[in-house]
Amino acid sequence: MATEKTYQTLKLNLDTRGVLTVSLNRPEIRNAFNETLIDELSDAFGKVAKKPEVRVVVFRGEGPVFSAGGDLNWMKKSVELSYEQNLTDTRKLSRMFATMNECPKPVIGLIHGAAIGGGVGLTSICDFVIASKETQFSLSEVRLGIVPACIGPFVISKIGPGHARALFMSADRFLAPKAREIGLVHEIVAEPKDLDLACEKMLANMLQCGPHAMAAAKKLILDLTWGERREKIPDALEYVSELLASLRVSSEGQEGLKAFLEKRKPSWIQNG
Repeated sequence: MATEKTYQTLKLNLDTRGVLTVSLNRPEIRNAFNETLIDELSDAFGKVAKKPEVRVVVFRGEGPVFSAGGDLNWMKKSVELSYEQNLTDTRKLSRMFATMNECPKPVIGLIHGAAIGGGVGLTSICDFVIASKETQFSLSEVRLGIVPACIGPFVISKIGPGHARALFMSADRFLAPKAREIGLVHEIVAEPKDLDLACEKMLANMLQCGPHAMAAAKKLILDLTWGERREKIPDALEYVSELLASLRVSSEGQEGLKAFLEKRKPSWIQNG
């Protein structure tokens, strides 16, 4: 597939169904963050994933773990930076998470091994998360004298302030069953090798759905729940009424309803 550039820290693959797999590809250092990974994730989710041929994004990590958080060399550099230089760095990180969170395509996260610190942030921006049972999670930043600030809005949106208060301040390590209990994970499989099969089941569902409708559904949730976006909606009831009316008269909405009434598959389903 054509990409905006050659990636150093990611692997991308687009299959014939329109499923774009984005894989963290720094297995030798447990897919840890550095400046390059931040730039390339911003590009992959902000540009490549938005292309019309992409229907769904699958997000995963190469090697033994999903992501162990910050690269030690990247973290060492921050010690030598001024406040202004650190602010430039942290703004890029925050914007990367925002770009990933607002990707208009459904994002399925496949999490295994460990998701530590920023790895929890990457998990939290996924729309549907499947984790293998052994996966360890931790918001470990306070052990380093810092806090999970840039990932905070996205994690809190997923797990709520009650769980965030306990986990942000304790740096407790927990496994996939607890991650599902608090809303970070949606489905658990026994082993990492089972992730692909579980993913295919969810993909089968999503590929039956209208591409524009899925994007509209994601935008609806963000608009009604997300900070400044929510504040820009003066009347939520009028907003949702106008949204549904516009989708009913759209080409995709018309096709979907006609296909249902005519007992046939809509045009967006391959071989339909």
